[in-house]
Amino acid sequence: MQLYIGNKNYSSWSMRPWVLLRQAGIAFEAVPVRFDSFDAHSQFKRQLKGISPTGKVPVLVDGDVTVWDSLAIAEYLAEKFPAHQLWPQQAQARAQARSAVAEMHSGFGALRRHCPMNIEAELATVGALIWRDQAEVRADVERLIQLWGELLTRYGGPMLFGAFSIADAFYAPVCMRLTTYALPLPPEIAAYVQRVQQLPGVRAWIEAALAEQDFRAFEEPYRLKP
Repeated sequence: MQLYIGNKNYSSWSMRPWVLLRQAGIAFEAVPVRFDSFDAHSQFKRQLKGISPTGKVPVLVDGDVTVWDSLAIAEYLAEKFPAHQLWPQQAQARAQARSAVAEMHSGFGALRRHCPMNIEAELATVGALIWRDQAEVRADVERLIQLWGELLTRYGGPMLFGAFSIADAFYAPVCMRLTTYALPLPPEIAAYVQRVQQLPGVRAWIEAALAEQDFRAFEEPYRLKP
């Protein structure tokens, strides 16, 4: 299997299936597609031509099967590798996990818009201004605190549904955002963020992101080149 991904420092959607595969111990080849720009004539778009029908990453290619969109990739992997138990095994927990993942997939737009993923940066000052001025970001974080708190209490941790699952992979980039922008969290939620960041699959992604040193100005309108 080949997984086409963008820059690890910036590409939150690429991070989700990559971490899922790596943490589950499923063999795959990562194919990086460097962000230059996203216009129709960019090298990024040219490299994905004939591979991704949307011209976006991530894309999973498994023989004759092409799967685009991170959630579709996760579902495909769960069906292909049932022994890895990527979803919780109990039906009620599995339904809640799918709901939590779908909420991430379609929601938290203000947090994603105002706090784009940037693993190597320390943007606490920017984060403080965002927290002061953006009520929608505060609402998104309040919802995360509520959701994660309920799941950690119900299933006992250390991950959202006890053991690592697709849900934790999907919220891993959110954990990175919360850290980069130093957004305020209660202790039990901050502890979950730390546990996610210490997962071997997440740690490997972070280390690779830090090693890229590939500053993309169009991805970082909120700061000057270091």
